[in-house]
Amino acid sequence: MPELPEVETVRAGLADHVLGRRITAVEVLRDRAVRHQEGGADELTALLTDRTLSAAVRRGKFLWLTLDGPDGVAEDHALLAHLGMSGQLLVTGASAPDAERNPHLRVRAAFADGSELHFVDQRTFGYLAVVPLVPTPDGGPGGFAGTSPDRAYLPAPVAHIARDLLDPLLAAPGAPARRVLNRRIRSSSRGIKRVLLDQETVSGVGNIYADEALWRARLHYARPTDRLRAGQVEDVLDAATEVMTEALVAGGTSFDALYVNVNGASGYFDRSLNVYGQEGEPCRRCGTAIVREAFMNRSSYFCPRCQRAPRGA
Repeated sequence: MPELPEVETVRAGLADHVLGRRITAVEVLRDRAVRHQEGGADELTALLTDRTLSAAVRRGKFLWLTLDGPDGVAEDHALLAHLGMSGQLLVTGASAPDAERNPHLRVRAAFADGSELHFVDQRTFGYLAVVPLVPTPDGGPGGFAGTSPDRAYLPAPVAHIARDLLDPLLAAPGAPARRVLNRRIRSSSRGIKRVLLDQETVSGVGNIYADEALWRARLHYARPTDRLRAGQVEDVLDAATEVMTEALVAGGTSFDALYVNVNGASGYFDRSLNVYGQEGEPCRRCGTAIVREAFMNRSSYFCPRCQRAPRGA
């Protein structure tokens, strides 16, 4: 599953390559790719045709493109993209002949200048949908003309998603929103990794970067958060911010050809992973073999010496 650095890499690529371009035609090649559009492919096509992409925005792992109307007036809808397990948004030149198209192409949008935006998804867990932007009180990223400074406009399906650790209001230790997050984490009795993966507590952290952050903070994934000191929680948040920032610089983590940015280039942060996927390899800090354990239908990787399991785990 692409995590925050992968999605931010795609968002930045879209911001560079598609903003200001007007959509002249839309083709849906597989209905499952627009399954969250109430009116299906016809509605998606109608809502996108003759619209101009005006901003590329992200919260956590969700990405959306705001839409301007044909007269240049901002609309109160956005094209929401969820990449799922293997979704890709690729910017191409003029449309290739059918025989040369990617076999996993699900949706294509043609621009007035001849370029195209392709939604490619091998495993078909991702989707596109044009959804309304709704006001939220947290002042997060968003939306369209008329946004007041104390209210954000987010796509309706994203309104419940928390801020992420690269958000300017959370990135700085000691910031008011960061202190609130720290207290909220310590108010739970769940294991620290479960809290990190809860997108309504803090968004954007997935399995890979949670394991990497906990290794850096020397905490076992099952440590109950109500037994952590404020400083320990801050260490985890700092570590998660650091590891995702480093991954973002590297272009994201890629284990196969499924994750690429808008130009088709793969990320390579996987070369720098300390614990994730390193079962049996020596810990880079103490030399103890890295252990893998089942966790929430996936795996957790950790060093049993540096990250002592809590009593009873």
